[in-house]
Amino acid sequence: MRIEGVVVEFDDHRGDGWIEQDGHRWYFHCVDIADGSRHVDNGYVVTGIRVVGHRGDDEVIDVRPRR
Repeated sequence: MRIEGVVVEFDDHRGDGWIEQDGHRWYFHCVDIADGSRHVDNGYVVTGIRVVGHRGDDEVIDVRPRR
């Protein structure tokens, strides 16, 4: 399922962060940023695909800043 949300937390050292949409928060990892940049600023509006991750929790892949 494609979602659109705001990056509310990103840690460059760990390479992971959280996207929030309508009170829900989803984890994402820097390798899942589509442009290969490995960084996204807090406050960016992004889209991505919500999937069940390797830990069994929902997470987001194919993270793309909305332009």
